[in-house]
Amino acid sequence: MDIVLLLIGLGCIILGIVGSILPVLPGPPLSWVGILLLYLTKTISTNWYVLVITLVVAIVISILDYTIPAYGTKKFGGSKWGIYGTTIGLIVGLIAPIPFGVIIGPFLGAFIGELLNKNTANKAAKAAFGSFMGFLASTFMKLVVCIIYLGIFIKVVWDYRATLF
Repeated sequence: MDIVLLLIGLGCIILGIVGSILPVLPGPPLSWVGILLLYLTKTISTNWYVLVITLVVAIVISILDYTIPAYGTKKFGGSKWGIYGTTIGLIVGLIAPIPFGVIIGPFLGAFIGELLNKNTANKAAKAAFGSFMGFLASTFMKLVVCIIYLGIFIKVVWDYRATLF
C-alpha cells in the first residue's frame, strides 16, 4: 500500500506543478496533497511541522494567487474599477472556454474596468499591463512553491528508500 500512496502522491505533486502554470488545477494545494499522502505511508514517520507549514504556505499562496493581479493593477495606476475588472476578468477567464482565458481575462477586465471609469486608453492599458504582471508574478510564485514541494517529497523518499522498497 505504501508504494501506491507514493505513486499517487508523486502524481499529485506533478499535477500540482502543471497546475501552477495551468490555472485549471490548484497547483500548491494539489502538491500539498502529494506531501500528505507521502506522510500517510506506514513506513515514513509523520512530520507534523512539515505538514502544517506546507499547508499554511499552500493556503497563503492560493489566496495571493487571486489578490496579486488586483494589486498589480492598483500599482500601475488602476482604480477600483480596474481592480474589480481584474477580479471579474479572472473569474470569467477561469470558466471561459478559451485556452488562455486566465491570462486574457484579468488583462481585459482591468482594461474594460478602467475604460468604464472614463480613463484614457493609455491609462487603461497601463493598468491592464499591471494586471498581467501580477498574473505572471503569482504564477511564478506558485511554480516555485510546487517545485520546493517536489524537493521535499524526493528528500523524504530518499531518506526512507531502504525501508520503502
